[in-house]
Amino acid sequence: MLGKEKFVAKIQESYKADAPHIYLGAGVLNQEIEAEAKVNLLLRMMNRHGLVAGATGTGKTRTLQVLAEQLSNAGVPVFMLDVKGDLSGLNAPGSSNSKLEERASALGFAYKPDGFPVEIYSLSGKKGAPMRATILEFGPVMLAKILDLNDTQTGTLSVLFKYADDHKLPLVDLSDLKKVLSYLSEGPGKEEIKESYGKISTATSGTILRKIAAIEQQGLENIFGEPSFDIDDLFQKTDGRGVISLLNISDVQQQPALYSTFLMSLLAEIYQTMPEAGDLDKPKLVFFFDEAHLLFKDAPKAFLEQIEQVVRLIRSKGIGIFFCTQSPLDIPETVLAQLGNRIQHALRAFTPNDAENLRKTVKTYPRSDFYEIEEALISMGIGQALVTVLNEKGIPTEVAVTHLTPPLAVMGPLPETDFNSLIEHSEMMHKYGAGEDSISAREILTERMNRNSEEEALQKETPEPRGRQPKEKTMAEQILASPVTKEIGRQVVRGLFGMLFGTTTKRRR
Repeated sequence: MLGKEKFVAKIQESYKADAPHIYLGAGVLNQEIEAEAKVNLLLRMMNRHGLVAGATGTGKTRTLQVLAEQLSNAGVPVFMLDVKGDLSGLNAPGSSNSKLEERASALGFAYKPDGFPVEIYSLSGKKGAPMRATILEFGPVMLAKILDLNDTQTGTLSVLFKYADDHKLPLVDLSDLKKVLSYLSEGPGKEEIKESYGKISTATSGTILRKIAAIEQQGLENIFGEPSFDIDDLFQKTDGRGVISLLNISDVQQQPALYSTFLMSLLAEIYQTMPEAGDLDKPKLVFFFDEAHLLFKDAPKAFLEQIEQVVRLIRSKGIGIFFCTQSPLDIPETVLAQLGNRIQHALRAFTPNDAENLRKTVKTYPRSDFYEIEEALISMGIGQALVTVLNEKGIPTEVAVTHLTPPLAVMGPLPETDFNSLIEHSEMMHKYGAGEDSISAREILTERMNRNSEEEALQKETPEPRGRQPKEKTMAEQILASPVTKEIGRQVVRGLFGMLFGTTTKRRR
């Protein structure tokens, strides 16, 4: 192993930052913090994506907080998943104490508490401004993942979407989906769908309806509807600082497929709609994907391939993605290979499985002249991490055990009164708080069925064929006025992500 002077010189050379950057902390050698060995992450390299990993209790959440705070100060908006509801404290300055002062002193800077602009969202609408998406925007495969459907049921769902596209039936919420399914499996459309698309079995339609009912019983049906979330709202700034958008899922933690798929739908929409940006001095947005292993769990191969494509291509739009999970092995190799910046907290080796995972993780790091990587990974303390990022030339930096800088904001949730006040006075709550009920598939099919019933009754009384009723024209005019229908093309080609290779229903920047 090399000495202190060579270590400091190597870290300074490897992590030098003449351009805007995030200060992660200082290098550690032989359990000694070397304040001069500053470990920096260039902002212009954050759209090359990253990974924050480590065992429970090693400080991953606080690392995410540090990254979010410094990005905000640099004018970069941030989106984060707040799993336990304890990141709202980012809005308020922290309180100095002896431990924080000691950490800051060891790193060679003065600790100055600060708060940051925060917007809080919620999928249920109970703990923040509602984040919604229409059924149309989700598409059949993402929706099938949420509903936990098998391949046959997913195929049936795809038929429903195709029929809705062909017949200009806007799928907005779950009631629209149920209406179309009922219409085609048991209603007047049964024979029509059989000729053009194939028969829908009663067993399959019944299973899909039960899965939808389960979502409704859990009070999560409001995730689907209007107004759907406008991704432009993720790019806000306040007084020159990037807004930190938090999606609070503390009340839906038991629905991992729901929130992980929703996050992927946001990324897919950003990928589809944002223009090419080229090389920027700093990213337009950094997207932190906490509990990332839930996205990949039981995901079909085609789904994983599309995630890989989004991760690979979205960086050219100026968007950075950081996955956060316990082990790098939670991330598929094809995705992990796209993550240029790595902050690895301590790993544990309590079981044979843990030991095997540790050995595999070690192999993903370059050789170090200063550390035995395996020993470093199991011996780091809370608030320390093994770091390697991309330098200004896009080359991985020297691996460095890093004593991380402390957060400046409250490390925990806001007091309930302050939390409620933040939501109550939020512009996003005023924008998304009240749902809309525009004309969609349910109303259109109900009108069609009522009209057919009236025509059948009239035909029994009068044998002469009748023309279209004036009411049909009125309904058509209403449909065309619907904000959903205005954006639906007849030839919508559905991709795996619904909106990814189809048309979006909202105007984008």
